[in-house]
Amino acid sequence: MSPTLVALSIISAIVAIGSLAGFSARFYHKMDLEQWTVGGRGFGTILVWLLMAGEIYTTFTFLGASGWAYSRGGPVLYILGYGPLMYVVSYYVLPQVWEAGRRHNLQTLGDFFQSRYGRTYLSSFVALVGMVFLLPYVQLQLTGLGIIVEVASYGAIHRTPAIIIAFAIVAGFVFVSGVRGVAWASVIKDFLLLFAALFIGIAIPYIYFGGIGRMFAALAHAKPEHLVMPGATKSLGHTWYVSSVLMTALGFFMWPHNFAASFTARSGKILRRNAVFMPLYGITMPLMIFVGLTAVLIVPNLNNGDLALLTIVRKTFPAWFLGVIGGAGALTAMVPAAIQILAAAALFSKNICRPILAPRMTDRHVAALAKIMVLVLTSGALYLAIHSSVSLVSLLMMGYAGVAQFFPGVLLGLFSKRVSGSGVFAGIVCGVAVVAFLVLTNRDPWMGWNAGFIALCINLMVVCVISSVRPAHIGDANAFSATAR
Repeated sequence: MSPTLVALSIISAIVAIGSLAGFSARFYHKMDLEQWTVGGRGFGTILVWLLMAGEIYTTFTFLGASGWAYSRGGPVLYILGYGPLMYVVSYYVLPQVWEAGRRHNLQTLGDFFQSRYGRTYLSSFVALVGMVFLLPYVQLQLTGLGIIVEVASYGAIHRTPAIIIAFAIVAGFVFVSGVRGVAWASVIKDFLLLFAALFIGIAIPYIYFGGIGRMFAALAHAKPEHLVMPGATKSLGHTWYVSSVLMTALGFFMWPHNFAASFTARSGKILRRNAVFMPLYGITMPLMIFVGLTAVLIVPNLNNGDLALLTIVRKTFPAWFLGVIGGAGALTAMVPAAIQILAAAALFSKNICRPILAPRMTDRHVAALAKIMVLVLTSGALYLAIHSSVSLVSLLMMGYAGVAQFFPGVLLGLFSKRVSGSGVFAGIVCGVAVVAFLVLTNRDPWMGWNAGFIALCINLMVVCVISSVRPAHIGDANAFSATAR
């Protein structure tokens, strides 16, 4: 049997098992809006762990981290910096978010802003911004999946048909099973990701250099500039590193799908416990970076750094093992894409369409529209994935810069009664405008600073100034204040 057929057969089998788990999740549950979006608020420690790991450790972990280690070097270390900090943020913020969700029956990020500030224009704008910046994240997953299948098939299958097939599977089990399907599929995905990361992260440096330390010694001798800031870049220095770490740590749980995942938990204690133990999963990140750095010396001159991990795996191991790694990578793309599409669809149907276009829509109609939007939004991400060639990490950083602008509104909304809806709205508008200007005019980083961090600072200043001039009415915030203790 040819290596191509062996690898593709194993990839297909793994994807089929993961997809079956996703489709099976709907059994014994009536998929109304509450079940479809937040799993009936009944997930325990293990399901919340799996769901959040499924959202956090994505194609970015599998291909993006190794790709940046290969193509940029030192700046990739920002990935190791923001992980511990984002869990500190989640330890203090997510239990409060969960309590707000329980008290006010919240299902989306837009619901939070509507309930806290009572401004439909604000919640709808938040939903729109969340949708816009989720699309690059979904594009990242689909692009990564196409790369995985193309390389793992030894070039026999082009990435475009692979992306289209994945689009159909992802849209299918989101449509049928909602967030519960994502959590179940994460069981297979997380097991395979941990196995792949632990094995290849240790084995590849050992095979070629006799160990991780010797790999670093060889790279420091051959390309010492690759291991220090700004690495193989000209502008990603220490200022960029610090500002990127802070922006990413504060913005991570502002992703609409990460934020909404907190509503699935059975209690706030589960989220706090999750914040303590989830960093253990972060061992996958440095291991992927080790693979990318090994590839710098073993498979030099790749046109696309995102190909580094799979190229060196294909060079090192037999076809059946490449199939296992490819299958793990495929699920690592599909599971996060599913929850991201679900979150975007819920934002549109519940926080844009119903309050603005059809106020009389029932929850049943909202759920039906959200399922239709799953297909529409996945089609949009599919188009972007086929026609764009932006690197995986660049896509992710662009999305982070946008969603991080929600952080002042969430944090101050939880812990302050004086912050006003008009101040939060103005802050988000200014922050998003700054991000759009700097990114679209190729000024990211600007004077060494991450564009998203600059926008976040301006956003926070605007919120504070306007809220001090026009503070919220204390009575309007009292209904929400019990969650901000």
